[in-house]
Amino acid sequence: QVQLVESGGGLVQAGGSLRLSCTASEITFRGYPMGWFRQAPGKEREFVAAINWSGGSTNTADSVKGRFTISRDDVKNTVYLQMDSLEPKDTAVYYCARSLINYGGTSSRTNDYNYWGQGTQVTVSS
Repeated sequence: QVQLVESGGGLVQAGGSLRLSCTASEITFRGYPMGWFRQAPGKEREFVAAINWSGGSTNTADSVKGRFTISRDDVKNTVYLQMDSLEPKDTAVYYCARSLINYGGTSSRTNDYNYWGQGTQVTVSS
């Protein structure tokens, strides 16, 4: 069964840091762009960051630029999201996703991703 499993979420005070991990199993990871998205209660899922197939290019939403960093380790089949200077508005369920298309770029559109994890909760207190 295809699996993307996120971990690393939790409760943190404003200004703190968390690192999310997403490990793939039973699907091809190498060669595919990966993305992070988030969804707050009552809101639509929104793009956070994406990394291309080689790790040489990233795309980050304006709302988190300069605070969040995406990276990947193809040996471990894992994509990471380093989140620094967290703010209460960052509170959401965070999802990782694998792109539809291999050797592609850093899309911010949810429709360009066809495998999704179950999500991990991030709560930032003020």
